[in-house]
Amino acid sequence: MSELRELAIEFLKACERHGIMAATAESCTGGMIVAALTDIPGSSTVVDRGFITYSNEAKMEMLGVSEATLAAHGAVSRETALEMAAGAIQNSRASIALAVTGIAGPDGGSATKPVGLVWFGLALRGQPAVAESRIFPNEGRDFVRRETVRTALNLGLKALG
Repeated sequence: MSELRELAIEFLKACERHGIMAATAESCTGGMIVAALTDIPGSSTVVDRGFITYSNEAKMEMLGVSEATLAAHGAVSRETALEMAAGAIQNSRASIALAVTGIAGPDGGSATKPVGLVWFGLALRGQPAVAESRIFPNEGRDFVRRETVRTALNLGLKALG
């Protein structure tokens, strides 16, 4: 069994133990997190929905990310990740939301936002969203996206204890 499948199963079981549903808000992964979760039979009892918000317009329309945030900080930022996670909670029945926005490559990076930079947002209903970043080695788009899924699921597991 792959590590991602095992993590997805652990995350689903943690949500089930807490009696909560989960949502994702994904940009750079394009739905890979919710796909990893819904690959598991029975996940419909825990997974509410996944928001795939690749464009800035989608982030604003589906999650309520503010245009001012995107203009001031960009799509790949702490502020955007926080608003994505909070928006996923506000626009779903979920009590935990995992959000990711980053630069998967192979290009598109800059000196301040290199390829491999990913911001993770996590929101629990009734609590302020939190965010943290990782800079993954630029070992190809697939690698960055897979590591993003792995990290998001681990952060969700950590938040659920």
